[in-house]
Formats: sequence, C-alpha cells, structure tokens
Amino acid sequence: MTAGKTSISVVIPVFNGSAYILEAVKSVWAQKYNPLEIIVVDDGSTDRTASIIREFTPACRYIFQENQGPQVARNTGIRAADGDVIGFLDADDLWPANKLELQLSLLAEETGVEMVLGNTQYFREHHQTADKAAWTEYVEPFFIIQIGCALFRRAVFDKVGLFDPTLKYGEDFDFLLRTREQKIPTRFVDNTTILYRRHPGNMTQEEGHQSLSFLSLVKRSLDRRREMGIDQLDLSPWTER
Repeated sequence: MTAGKTSISVVIPVFNGSAYILEAVKSVWAQKYNPLEIIVVDDGSTDRTASIIREFTPACRYIFQENQGPQVARNTGIRAADGDVIGFLDADDLWPANKLELQLSLLAEETGVEMVLGNTQYFREHHQTADKAAWTEYVEPFFIIQIGCALFRRAVFDKVGLFDPTLKYGEDFDFLLRTREQKIPTRFVDNTTILYRRHPGNMTQEEGHQSLSFLSLVKRSLDRRREMGIDQLDLSPWTER
C-alpha cells in the first residue's frame, strides 16, 4: 500500500459476462490509482468469464460462487474487500477515466462525507462483431439512482447493512433509500461517473420490471420510516453539491 493514501476496493459482479468483463476491468485500471484492488465475483458463469479473469490474477481477485444474483455477489465482494472506500461496477458498464479523481477529491476535502454520487452517461449497442461491440452515447449525462455512480466509505455498510439478498430487482435503489433513511452524509458531483451500456441482455429489466420494483421499494421505505418515526424522506440532497 502507498502510505497515507486512501485504499480503494472495486467490486465487479459478473454472470456470463465474457463479452464485456475485460473492458470493465481495464476501465478501472485506467484510473491509474494506487492502492486499488479489483474483486471480480463470478456469480456462476458458464461462459469464458473465469478464464479471462484468471489470466489477470493476482492483479484481479477472482471469487466464484453459485448463481445467486448480483445483490449476493456484491455482498460477497464487500465482505472480501480490504479498501477504506468501496465502489461498484457492473461487468457490462465502464468507469470514465476521471471517476476516482473527481469523487475521491471530494471525500478527501470533506472528511464527514461518507458517500459521493454523480451522473450516468448512457450508451447504446448498435453493432456487434464476433469479438467486439460498437457503442454510441445518447441523451445528455443525468442523475439516476444507481449504485455504479457512487463511491462509499466502508463505514456506510456498517451503518446501513448490505444489499438485500431477497430482492431480484432494484437492490441498488433499495440500498440507496436506506442510506437516505439513515442520514448518511452525501455529496454530488455534476460530472459523469459511470458509463452505462444498454444492450439486449440488460434491457429485460426495463419498463415493467422497473416500475413494479420502484413502487414496491418505495412502499418498503415508507414502512421503515413509519417504524423509525420519520415523516418525510428528503431526496433533494442526492443532487446537492
């Protein structure tokens, strides 16, 4: 470890992500930050994911588990992580090259802040060869409640807990609602901090699934707040700088 520097752990859950995982890992290495550990949690893949990542061990830590879903894979990664700060990246997404520079500088400046959020840039897959996909960005970067746009101090998970293993969809939204309920000190940087790649494999969770998940998770949050005696949940600080 480099003396005096914040250590970072990046958890990448993956299931049959051989077409994307290497680019995801390279986007973390492109941060050129040390000390940094990358933990790839393979959620029961049956494709070439394992052989791809094992070529890069020990630079990447590789953990295999039986298929249980991304929420359980993220929890496995959190438990294994050594870093003072934890970030997440889905195997088919990318980190922009300045993500850590932007978000770590804010954590360094404001020691009381425990979570930093940012914007998401969407990309659409428009052509794919046998080896490589081509991508085009669309819409301007914007804020959406998702786990990949954030960095967390480790203490957040001690206070809020881990991802709910019973949720099939929306576990990141549920987790971020719980950070608000627990009043985790949060800041926002008005920059792109995650590159979200939309393709047929992830679009199965769009529209109907998302709508139902959103409503059920808001109801769960409402029930928790009633138990805690919280009348209102203020979401505006999520985008305050």
